Amino acid sequence: MSDDENTLGGRIARYARVGTAVGGLAARLAGGRVLGLPLDQERHAAQLKAALGGLKGPLMKVAQMMSTLPDALPDAYVRELAELQANAPAMGWPFVKRRMATELGPDWQGRFDEFPHQAAAAASLGQVHKARLPGGRTVACKLQYPDMAATVEADLRQLKLVFSIYERFDQAIVTGRIHQEISDRLREELDYRREAKHMRLYRHMLAGEEGIAVPEPVEDLSTGRLLTMSWIEGVKLTEIENAPVEERNAVALRLFRAWYVPFYRYGVIHGDPHLGNYTLAEDRTLNLLDFGCIRVFKPSFVRGVIDLYKALRDGDEDLAVEAYRTWGFETLDREVIDVLNLWARFVYAPLMQDRVQAIQEGGGTAYGRQVATKVHAELRRLGGIAPPREFVLMDRAAVGLGAVFLRLRAEINWYRLFQDLIGDFDKGRLADRQAKAFAAARLDPPG
Repeated sequence: MSDDENTLGGRIARYARVGTAVGGLAARLAGGRVLGLPLDQERHAAQLKAALGGLKGPLMKVAQMMSTLPDALPDAYVRELAELQANAPAMGWPFVKRRMATELGPDWQGRFDEFPHQAAAAASLGQVHKARLPGGRTVACKLQYPDMAATVEADLRQLKLVFSIYERFDQAIVTGRIHQEISDRLREELDYRREAKHMRLYRHMLAGEEGIAVPEPVEDLSTGRLLTMSWIEGVKLTEIENAPVEERNAVALRLFRAWYVPFYRYGVIHGDPHLGNYTLAEDRTLNLLDFGCIRVFKPSFVRGVIDLYKALRDGDEDLAVEAYRTWGFETLDREVIDVLNLWARFVYAPLMQDRVQAIQEGGGTAYGRQVATKVHAELRRLGGIAPPREFVLMDRAAVGLGAVFLRLRAEINWYRLFQDLIGDFDKGRLADRQAKAFAAARLDPPG
């Protein structure tokens, strides 16, 4: 998308391209379902990825998100969408000058010693420029792309259409709540003032964690569509894929704590474990870079996650039922519980044995797909299920992080890590910590 697309004609053309891709999906899936016409899912999925991959904006981000949610889309589409990367070409200097003047005023360039014309990185909702302030401090300036609020709403309508089409021929997963959750989180991501508060929240929650760095927002150079923060130097996580196992394990340990210390101690989780959201400093400090997709949970939900672990460990069926109800699952019977437990045992498996192991054993990613396929088939047989909203990003974090740990080939005692986090769990203490952390970040208290 070029700067010229921030016009009515440009946006109409963009929506037409997306609509054509989605419309083609509708026609072909309907033909295969109703008329029995053959559908080459592999080829069609590749065409859909090609149509979406050239677009900036939330639909690409949603596609990445859906690729990590089991059963939300057919396997062929998941494999293709998983390859989408947030690397669309950056907007040009004319757009940058206009946006910066709108956000900071016509004399904005005088507030920087250096502001490069070229972006250092381009993502789905905005692009980043590496700038220098008077006094020499290096900062990252994230600029939101043009007209993103309208783009979000248009893309969410397209996503809803894709979901409704999918449910017509496969009712294993009722997608209404999934769409609601994704919609709310994406709308929040457009508010860069909120992201700055999330950044402060994570600086508070992870302040005592060794080897984890969180940028500091620069408030007087930030607005709702411009987020300026301290620049943190680092390389991609893939740089250490062939490093010694000790080094890979150390990074995996920091990843685990960066995601789950906030969850089990504050009821907060980062819902976007995408490789582009963290880098490694030279000393292998883990840099967390993006804080748009944050989910806050009630202490009772966190308690339910721990209770389900204990139920699976001890074979306590009543506790499992109570845990699922706490999460928000409805109309549960014994058969549905048994199917949900198939997936839960897969996710919790690394936490069950007190030993060093890979995050997944016995077949690698293929085994995970087998489990998901079996769960999906059973849910379809039982008439389907509507996952609660809270489940969406929690499950995505577990699956997404697991994929990173697999890629790092990390070998860790996951059981010990988990026990360290839940050993002194208390809902009252979590609520107190949550309230203090939100006050420190100047965020509104969780509802």
